[in-house]
Amino acid sequence: MLRHAHAEMRPARVVVIGGHGFVGGAVCGKLKAAGIEHLTIGRRQVDLQAETAAEELAGYLGAGDSVVLAAARAPCKNAAMLVENMLILRTIVSALGRVSLSHVVNVSSDAVYGDEPLPLRESSPAAPQTLHGAMHLAREIALGQELHAPLANVRPTLLYGAGDPHNGYGPNRFCRLAAQGKIITMFGEGEERRDHVFIEDLAELILRILLRGSAGVLNVATGKVHSFRAIAEMVIGAATATPGVTSAPRGGPMPHNGYRPFDTELCRAAFPDFSYVNLPEGIRRMQRELEHAAV
Repeated sequence: MLRHAHAEMRPARVVVIGGHGFVGGAVCGKLKAAGIEHLTIGRRQVDLQAETAAEELAGYLGAGDSVVLAAARAPCKNAAMLVENMLILRTIVSALGRVSLSHVVNVSSDAVYGDEPLPLRESSPAAPQTLHGAMHLAREIALGQELHAPLANVRPTLLYGAGDPHNGYGPNRFCRLAAQGKIITMFGEGEERRDHVFIEDLAELILRILLRGSAGVLNVATGKVHSFRAIAEMVIGAATATPGVTSAPRGGPMPHNGYRPFDTELCRAAFPDFSYVNLPEGIRRMQRELEHAAV
């Protein structure tokens, strides 16, 4: 479901909206390393919820630009945050619609899918069960209906990396606790199994999509699931200190019924020479970065 427009071709310029965030910053790093001209737009440049934001944002854009959309209030946890995200979406759609763009890459989420016992594919029904998923699906639909540039929606599953701002349960929280020599606390026995993607892999795939002018949908997932107990053990193995592990009672049912696998066939077909960083290696890299920063 991802269609390449051409062989690899450097975009004239890439504008990264949300470029100071976790995902946007990683994308900017890849663009810089590749020597591709890019412009970073963050809150310091434009408040995307302001009344004048669409006009201000459009002023930064030029004909022929490629745009990466990585700005959102995420995770979207309540109705107030959903409203904020719709204001941001209104700004983005209005601004981008004023300029003749060559390509748009929207960073979405696997939360647009419902829960299924079989591995999720790009063709799986979009049936979000959270406000976060509904927000991302609304963004995808609005961009697809209101923009005229080729659009790629990338749907990453759980992301991890030293720059994660949310301290999410899993590699991000476990590695931080280990770097501080603190005990890792799992919910229940940590038996639920999830797929985790190293942030650099998402950024690399977005770079490849930009180079090929690709349009359509791409899930970003390794195709391998690991229990949170196994992840805690990987973190312990990578840490300089030897943190302990403990369990805490669950406050509710396991998210996604404790199992969320992906079929990665279409990613392999789109980019056959790409391979994901395996989770133990990604955790080692993240742990080294966190421990170095703590020195």
